Formats: sequence, C-alpha cells, structure tokens
Amino acid sequence: MKTTKQYGKKVDLALSMWVKLTRAHDTFGHMTAANIRSFGLTSAQFGVIECLGHLNTMLIGDLTKKHLVSGGNMTVVVDNLEKDGLVERMVNEQDHRAFYVKLTPKGKRLFDKIFIKHARHIVKLASVLTDTEQAELGRLLKKLGTSLQKEQ
Repeated sequence: MKTTKQYGKKVDLALSMWVKLTRAHDTFGHMTAANIRSFGLTSAQFGVIECLGHLNTMLIGDLTKKHLVSGGNMTVVVDNLEKDGLVERMVNEQDHRAFYVKLTPKGKRLFDKIFIKHARHIVKLASVLTDTEQAELGRLLKKLGTSLQKEQ
C-alpha cells in the first residue's frame, strides 16, 4: 500500500525499506516455518537440531544465545527433544549448574534426513535472486544487523 503522505526523502526511503524488509521477512519466515513443520518440528526445535548437527555438542546457554530466546524457552525445547529421543543432556563437569546438549544417534539420523531438504527449500525460495544478488543482499543485511546490534 502506497502512502500519500510525504515525510521527507530520507524518512520516506527508510520507511519504504522497512516495509519491504518486514514483508519479505514475514513471507520468508512463514514459508520456511511451514517447511520445518512438514518435518514434525517447531522452528525452535529445528534450530537446535541444526546447530547441534553442524556444531556438535553445545552448552545449553550457548544454544540460547545463538537462537536469541530465553533460557526458559530453550529448556522447554530441549526437554521436548529429549523426550522424543533426539537429544541428550550431559552435566558440565566444571560447572554442575550447566548442561551440554548433543544429538542422539536418532537425532543425527533426523538431521541427516531433513537438513538437505530444508536447504533445498531455501535455495528454491531464494532462486528469484541471482547468486550475485543473494551475496549482495546477505552483505547488506549483515551490515544492517551488525550496526543495529551495536546500538542495543
């Protein structure tokens, strides 16, 4: 929806960029979440499996930071994955309050089965952009994200 109000070139440009970024993010997010649900997982569960599939054993606190979720929410996600036999917790011998999380053999099999399917889905969604455009968009989004994180 185009607005009839004008707020000045810089403001209008920034607002237009924000609307486009938000719409693209929402649509991309909905489409990737639907793909993840087709595997019988929530986005948070998939994120944990993906991290552990690529990075192996991690402290639950590091998983929490990586996914920008609260510790309580991550605990529930890990609890549910543990109940499904996909991950296991191990006590940190240096700090008994902290736990490591790793994929079980069943979790590794699931990761191996679904990750490439998810990656292909992402490739399909991004295929409207050339490789050069994808690289440039990635660079610009990283620049914006890094700058915003410094302001927090």
